[in-house]
Amino acid sequence: MSRFLQLVLDLFDNPAPQAPPPRSAAPPAPPRPAGPLVAGEPLAQVLPPAEFAHPRASRRIQLGHTHVAYAFRRSKRRTIGMAVGPDGLEVSAPRWVMVGEVEAALREKADWINRKLLEMGQRQQQLGAARIDWRHGVVLPYLGGSLHVLLDSSATLHHGSVQFEPGPLPTLRLGLPQHATPAQIRDAVQAWLMRQARALFTERLNHFAPQLGVQWQRLSLSSAATRWGSASANGAIRLNWRLLHHKLAVIDYVVAHELSHLRVMDHSPRFWDTVHSVMPDYADRRSQLKAELLPPWA
Repeated sequence: MSRFLQLVLDLFDNPAPQAPPPRSAAPPAPPRPAGPLVAGEPLAQVLPPAEFAHPRASRRIQLGHTHVAYAFRRSKRRTIGMAVGPDGLEVSAPRWVMVGEVEAALREKADWINRKLLEMGQRQQQLGAARIDWRHGVVLPYLGGSLHVLLDSSATLHHGSVQFEPGPLPTLRLGLPQHATPAQIRDAVQAWLMRQARALFTERLNHFAPQLGVQWQRLSLSSAATRWGSASANGAIRLNWRLLHHKLAVIDYVVAHELSHLRVMDHSPRFWDTVHSVMPDYADRRSQLKAELLPPWA
């Protein structure tokens, strides 16, 4: 096995372009001309048109009542690939496939694309509402609970230092003045969280590695936007420090997941059996990881 083989655990179910659900037998109905509502007519066909535009869009298509500007690229893949991410729809196709065939495939999957665009749009709205307001008194998710951040420039706390106070509402006191900028507050909190993450991840790796009969070699922290972790065949483990927002049971799932890759470098049934051997309820923890929405770190 190549020492450079690597497996990753993504933040989202489908982060990379992939084929949509199997083709349906009948193409979607053409857009309905403007006019009065007809009794029994599907509501989706009389709603106002929706607009979705990818920032790197190079082509545009109308899918039912939805206008979609999508990013299109040619690739070495053998099939047409479609993926909906935070920016919108991305499409890739072999060089030999004509644009007309690509657009026909998009129209055939219009329902799937529209649904994913709406779901992603709703998720981005939720993320926007959860965006952190970096100021005195801000509360962050921490180990499944909350962390209260306070600015303290008193003589008892040196400038730039950090003091953690456990309790019903754990508090992090930063040695910063009340007029500290949002970037200063964010950077101070991130530095502290990353130190906590490294210590906790190391402890959990050492806890699960003997149970799995593996030996990890190196831990590095990641700030990746789409990956919770990765494992290389050479024993290198990479974990996203923002896992610290989740409860310990969820963190343990990611740790066990990555360590299991040191035994099975794929996601075959044998791999999941390996995870199950140390964590019988891994499926529940995996669902929690996918369901919990974390605030954007900016």
